Amino acid sequence: MSAQVTVSVSGSPREVPAGTTAADLFSDDRAVIVARVNGELRDLTHALAEGDQVEPVTAEDPEGLAVLRHSTAHVLAQAVQATFKDAKLGIGPPIRDGFYYDFDVETPFTPEDLKALDKAMQRIIKEGQTFQRRVVTDEEARAELANEPYKLELIGLKGGAGDAEGADVEVGAGELTIYDNLNRKGEVAWKDLCRGPHVPSTKLIGNGFQLMRSAAAYWRGSEKNPQLQRIYGTAWATKDELKAYLERLAEAERRDHRKLGTELDLFSFPDEIGSGLVVFHPKGGVIKRVMEDYVRARHIEEGFSYVGTPHISKGQLFETSGHLPHYADTMFPPMDLENSQYYLKAMNCPMHNLIFRSRGRSYRELPLRLFEFGSVYRYEKSGVVHGLTRVRGLTQDDSHSYVTPEQAPGEIRHLLKFVTGLLSDFGLNDYYLELSTRSDAPDKKDKFIGSDEEWEKATEVLRQVAEESGAELVPDPGGAAFYGPKISVQAKDAIGRTWQMSTIQYDFNMPSRFGLEFAAADGTRQQPVMIHSAKFGSLERFFGVLVEHYAGAFPPWLAPVQAVGIPVTDDHVPYLRDVAGRLAEAGVRVEVDDSDDRMPKKIRTHTKQKVPFMLIVGDDDVAKGAVSFRFRDGSQDNGVPIEQAIERITEAIRTRAQV
Repeated sequence: MSAQVTVSVSGSPREVPAGTTAADLFSDDRAVIVARVNGELRDLTHALAEGDQVEPVTAEDPEGLAVLRHSTAHVLAQAVQATFKDAKLGIGPPIRDGFYYDFDVETPFTPEDLKALDKAMQRIIKEGQTFQRRVVTDEEARAELANEPYKLELIGLKGGAGDAEGADVEVGAGELTIYDNLNRKGEVAWKDLCRGPHVPSTKLIGNGFQLMRSAAAYWRGSEKNPQLQRIYGTAWATKDELKAYLERLAEAERRDHRKLGTELDLFSFPDEIGSGLVVFHPKGGVIKRVMEDYVRARHIEEGFSYVGTPHISKGQLFETSGHLPHYADTMFPPMDLENSQYYLKAMNCPMHNLIFRSRGRSYRELPLRLFEFGSVYRYEKSGVVHGLTRVRGLTQDDSHSYVTPEQAPGEIRHLLKFVTGLLSDFGLNDYYLELSTRSDAPDKKDKFIGSDEEWEKATEVLRQVAEESGAELVPDPGGAAFYGPKISVQAKDAIGRTWQMSTIQYDFNMPSRFGLEFAAADGTRQQPVMIHSAKFGSLERFFGVLVEHYAGAFPPWLAPVQAVGIPVTDDHVPYLRDVAGRLAEAGVRVEVDDSDDRMPKKIRTHTKQKVPFMLIVGDDDVAKGAVSFRFRDGSQDNGVPIEQAIERITEAIRTRAQV
């Protein structure tokens, strides 16, 4: 009688023969692609041991879907090397909504190449190749992958290769493994250095994948390294899910703020100024001003004092704050002036600290809340600059609260209520909170300053306040700023995409570095806690998100033109000018279209410009002292008395209605 072991399958104990694999347990369920064994994902071929806790994982599970995508990346790499014999392998990880794989090839991939690779992948998938895991020594791996220079480099960096995006799917700090793709005859058709796990058969990938595009990418993300060619793809559990994803992409393309910014004449990025530096046109300037007026007034309502600081500073300021040692790569190079090095400001907090330190402070002044629209400049790499959502010159609605340690939880509650109310006013009501903490990895601890005790205390304060809010809280280990943990509000837009918006950061480091003190009630000198908060995050990024959220059809209070008068004939222009004058007196941004275009064309023009209220006037309207409303969706409301029309428009603006 064979030996038996007891395992827990989805929480229920079960006796199975020794040597039983996860595949044996779930052989009746074809949807299972990997197993979670003692909390870790394993191949279905993994042999179970006494006491193992086992759960099935399908592609409906986010972790299972990542495995499916990783396996699809391997199929892509196999297809590339079968089609381009001299191609060398880089890294191929799963990513959000898909996967990529990097290759060293003589010439960049073309759209025709991607079509050919798609067909090659389909053949591999239909063949039903199986993934087989093998543990190898460093020497064995080097011998087997002797013709793959990038894999050899990863082997040499074992344990530290994870600093490169995606490298952790290849090697870790433990044993090395190679995955073989076996054909129908059981022969090795292809192999790759990989930690796994993978789906048991390529057939499980099915037809829910598509290659999307190719682009250049530096090896391990460094401009000092060779430039490789990266192929991006997407993979889903079913073809229907793939179709839905592609439809979402098409909708996202229609909403692209860069495209709409041009069509609606909101902003541009002139080459003469430089990459990532935006100019707002008059209509975009209206929206920007409304946003600024709103958030300035809200800060004052919430007890903040408005301050102003320069765009440039001596480098010593950023040495003191800790930014130059930890943040220099994202700052513009220094300028040598008057025997000193000056830097464009990349953050506002050091200068706010100088305002706090400019005179003695008492506990009676705390919380002391400072706020400004701070223009900052960050040297983002050209490859990541993207419209308004990733710029090099940005405006932060930046605030810093100086509080006693005892006041910190209350101030964070105050700020969290402030930022979520702001998002609601802008129509972003679907969000969750993310708690970014310090990385505990030994090789990354030096990226953060402060003691373990300080980090634990600050993190716990943020966690408790976030949990009290009732919002979903998602951990983000390693995502903290170098000086302290933070809460960020992750808001979903109209088509379900998530954007990081407002942030609240607990800082116990900078007050110490700047020697900030206040006179406590007992007469002692004590150090305040500093809480950073940006409500928009950056005005430019928030603007870009709003354009895409509303697809350019801003609610009336934000729309650059809130109402436009459209006469049926030129005879009706004087009447409309009178109506427009009354609307303007009520604070409405209104225009009258007295161009030579015919009325239907005027309606089409202003519909494309997404004006909330079009007021059409003909003979009947003039006779009745009325206007006819036409809305962006094409519906109309005819013969509305002028006073009632003005009230409807002003009420929609006043209440920030989502019309």
